[in-house]
Amino acid sequence: MVAKTTNSVLCALGALLFLVAPVGAQNELRETFFREADAARAAADEADAPLLAPRSYERGMKEYRDAELALERGRNIDVVRDKAGEATSHFEAATDAAGLATTTLAQVMKSRQDAANALAPELSAEIWQEAQRKFGETIRILERGDLKLAQRRGIEATALYRDAELFAIKAQYLTETRELLADAERMRIGRYAPITLGRAKQLLADAERELNENRYDTDLPRSLAKRANYEAKHAIYLAEIVGRERDRDVTVEEIVLEWEQTLTAIAGAADIVPDMQDGPERLAAELIAYVDTLRANIQRLEQEQSENEVRLADMEEELRVLDERLGGATAERAALIQRLEAQARVKEQFERVEKIFTAEEARVFRQGDSVILRLVGLSFDSGESELDPANFGLLGKVEKAIDVFPRSELTIEGHTDSFGGDDFNQKLSQERAESVQQYMINAMRIPSYRLIATGYGETRPVASNETASGRDKNRRIDIVIKPNLEPS
Repeated sequence: MVAKTTNSVLCALGALLFLVAPVGAQNELRETFFREADAARAAADEADAPLLAPRSYERGMKEYRDAELALERGRNIDVVRDKAGEATSHFEAATDAAGLATTTLAQVMKSRQDAANALAPELSAEIWQEAQRKFGETIRILERGDLKLAQRRGIEATALYRDAELFAIKAQYLTETRELLADAERMRIGRYAPITLGRAKQLLADAERELNENRYDTDLPRSLAKRANYEAKHAIYLAEIVGRERDRDVTVEEIVLEWEQTLTAIAGAADIVPDMQDGPERLAAELIAYVDTLRANIQRLEQEQSENEVRLADMEEELRVLDERLGGATAERAALIQRLEAQARVKEQFERVEKIFTAEEARVFRQGDSVILRLVGLSFDSGESELDPANFGLLGKVEKAIDVFPRSELTIEGHTDSFGGDDFNQKLSQERAESVQQYMINAMRIPSYRLIATGYGETRPVASNETASGRDKNRRIDIVIKPNLEPS
């Protein structure tokens, strides 16, 4: 009885001291009573308890605010301490519940984050809100301790989040195309350009199918959507031309002549006589050949310029050093002359190799002293790395090219386009390079120590991956020949 009375007296004295204490002393009292509650609250926040254990966390916040209010109003110290203690207990319970939710609902949390990353709250708001409602229901059930029911609700929430994510991804990549096709339908483009409009619709359907099957590899669906946009706009343009002809504003002959004027202007820039008496095919072939020749010449000139700049810089530096010396100059000059002769020999060998291949088989060019054989005529079945016997003839020419450079080092580089996953493309390019390497060992009898096989996947494109022809160029095998420049 005496102890109880004494304790009551001490609490009363504490309250009295609080009422008359300066601000500094009040802060010390707050720190004393709230230290554990503040630590528990910080731990709950760190565990994301406001989201994952909202009921326990809110109870903790209510007790915490009540304790603060009691302290501000000078209430009995026991009330402050009890409220802060209750807040601590609720925060600790919230932290534990949040930890359980993080483990139990890991798949839900991942699908929720994926949907948020895809901008689902903005682009698929209705599905997102329904997923959020289901998620909140799952959390409340788990806090009540019904693990099995929470897991079932979590599966439903996961499905909704994934639907929201996919809807948002489609909105990002397909909205423009859908709007273009809707405009085309309103304009009744199908009456005048049904083939082109049908192609646009099919490309859109293909893009949507690809997203349904693999929403995280967006290279192909993005390309399909861009092509669908092109075809939709093209259909609108063609419909205008066809409509003019049907309305008798212009004749078919006038339309053809208008298009021929464009080809004639291009032919004039290439200094080619525009012979279209039997149609544009012959002129088109001449223009393509002209452009290919220009590109090859430009590439050759760029290589020669680079080589000359490097060679001149090396010669000037070495001659400067030699001129500063008095002894040993003759031997060093002789070594320089030998290296220049070796470089000239490589240039002559390069020209011989160029003549081995047709333009459809390989592109031959130089990078420094190395010679690159870009085997544009070598192909693999989709997703496969086994050599087709149809390629053996081309590889026979590769062997002849390698024989031009005795004792050279050889690197077989495998490359892919950007469609497909990065890891898959890397693995496929490596396997294709190794397939060619093994053929060179077995069929060409080239020692393995001269060969290196390296896969670069999609990391070194030589053309745009946005076009079919560009992707064809990027799916390739390059043979890098590094000649031996030492004198025989």
